[in-house]
Amino acid sequence: MTERIDIFGLTSDSFSEAARFVLPKGHGITPQLYPLVMREGRFDPEAFPIAEESKIIWRQHFKADLLEIVRVVEEDGEFGTTAKAILITHDGYEVECVRIPMRHGEDGEADYTLCLSSQVGCKMGCTFCETGRMGLIRHLTAAEIVSQVVTVQAKLGWSIRNIVFMGMGEALDNADNVIQALKALVDQRGLHFSQERLTICTAGHAEGLGKLKALGWKRMNLSISLNAANDEARSRVMPVNRKTPLAELQRILAAYPQRRNFILGVNYCLMPGMNDARQDAADVAAFCKPLGRVLVNLIPYNPGNAPLTRAPEEEEIVRFIEWLREEGLPVRRRITKGRSIMAACGQLGNVELRRKRSPIPTGPTG
Repeated sequence: MTERIDIFGLTSDSFSEAARFVLPKGHGITPQLYPLVMREGRFDPEAFPIAEESKIIWRQHFKADLLEIVRVVEEDGEFGTTAKAILITHDGYEVECVRIPMRHGEDGEADYTLCLSSQVGCKMGCTFCETGRMGLIRHLTAAEIVSQVVTVQAKLGWSIRNIVFMGMGEALDNADNVIQALKALVDQRGLHFSQERLTICTAGHAEGLGKLKALGWKRMNLSISLNAANDEARSRVMPVNRKTPLAELQRILAAYPQRRNFILGVNYCLMPGMNDARQDAADVAAFCKPLGRVLVNLIPYNPGNAPLTRAPEEEEIVRFIEWLREEGLPVRRRITKGRSIMAACGQLGNVELRRKRSPIPTGPTG
């Protein structure tokens, strides 16, 4: 028997095509079944008036695997409750996603952003990141990426307005699966997220940026994890810089397709004594100069289980913001959310998994 196809990794068109191939006489329910799966997490061919034989064939060839929820931890804050869900894949790996309260909508309720994972672990090795300490264990499939969204909506009742790929893993190191997941996320017959509600964050994966550019989605958001703007300092904290130095990364980003109101997010994790000097602010401005409209997201460092330094003091954060603004850069301070539950930026991941499992080879993705 061939392996069953997970519907979460399909667009409505590819689902319909696969159904026609295996169910020439019973695929007619696909327009109703696809939204039932994607919006409610229910793969239920038995709910439709089709032949029993067709129902059996549906089950033999298709599945829709929600992830198992191990636990949910929460932190209350000024803007609402930050919640981290720890999920289990079919082969026993933990992945984490975080629901983050953002600005309040017109009705007074918070809008929520879901921070998704794209890999179990990560091979980028960023020294300030808990996930990077795990190494790369394996890539998530497109279905597992989408299933995070469906699982937390169907099982936990989480409302989600925006999605950011800033969880476990480097999204563009798993570009093929992430791009397929994006296509499923925007499908109008399913989850129907608009491109403007999606953000890809990358440490500067050149090959993945090329694949994302080829996708041609000008309305999707992009952000770069910068964290230092001279090669020596960035290579120390982000080994990817040795493969793609700042000048090359700058060239790639400058050539990235931009809509008229596109703003590139430049994420900068402020680490006292490592990247918080006056010259660092000037270097950030020089890097951003040819990139068009940018917005620097200043993220105070969140110490994990093996801290590189302390968290910055309030006056240090304010001072660095002032320096960036003196350089003419628009800056938004990222309010720390989820630090007490290891859900803040750089804190996702279970390093113990590295000891229990053998990491996968780190060659090119297919």
